[in-house]
Amino acid sequence: MPPLLHPALPLLLGATLTFRALRRALSRLPLPAHVRADPLRTWRWHNLLVSFAHSIVSGVWALMCLWQTPEMLVEIETAWSLSGYLLACFSAGYFIHDTVDIVVSRQTRASWEYLVHHLMALGAFFSGIFLNSFVGGGVLTLLVEVSNIFLTIRMMMKINNAQHLLLYRVNKYVNLVMYFVFRLAPQAYLTHFFLRYLGQRTLGTFLLGNLLMLDIMILIYFSRLLRSDFCPERVPSQQHKDKFLTE
Repeated sequence: MPPLLHPALPLLLGATLTFRALRRALSRLPLPAHVRADPLRTWRWHNLLVSFAHSIVSGVWALMCLWQTPEMLVEIETAWSLSGYLLACFSAGYFIHDTVDIVVSRQTRASWEYLVHHLMALGAFFSGIFLNSFVGGGVLTLLVEVSNIFLTIRMMMKINNAQHLLLYRVNKYVNLVMYFVFRLAPQAYLTHFFLRYLGQRTLGTFLLGNLLMLDIMILIYFSRLLRSDFCPERVPSQQHKDKFLTE
């Protein structure tokens, strides 16, 4: 008789509850005065703290997976390791938690782009978790979390109106480099790899569709990043006010 529950389900549940507990713990930390004065900024600050923790852990973990199992760089569909599998479960748990947090906090309209991203990411991770395929691809996509460390620092400083600090000015250049190295480069490499599945009726074709949509989103985010940090005079003041959640 087949098992009623997939072995990965307890891992996903455990990861999701871990991030929920982390969210509750981090919400007890003191807030900057500028953030504390606005309920929306307060929610976003707590949300970004959890994202920051996930980025540090999963970004370093992804680098370790590739160092331990370098064939994941080439055998993207078939390469597998226990560490990579657990990393996929860990990050899927984060995306489940963040999706629930956005919906429960009634931030769906302001954060719809994150929800679309999370659903596409979960679709990709589930292929590795439940079908044991493309675990290497999942690990490669999580290299983006190294870039997200600096991107999250940038967003938190913007929410706190700290763009005048030297740290922000230094971080914006570091963030740009990391964006190229750990976001654009891996995404281009994966897109090139998955183009071989074009026209086939396979899981690879589904993942290619996911990747192409993510490519569009990443380029839009990159355009926003450049305009906001390096060409601020081209961004209308009203957009500065309304877009702090996504820029």
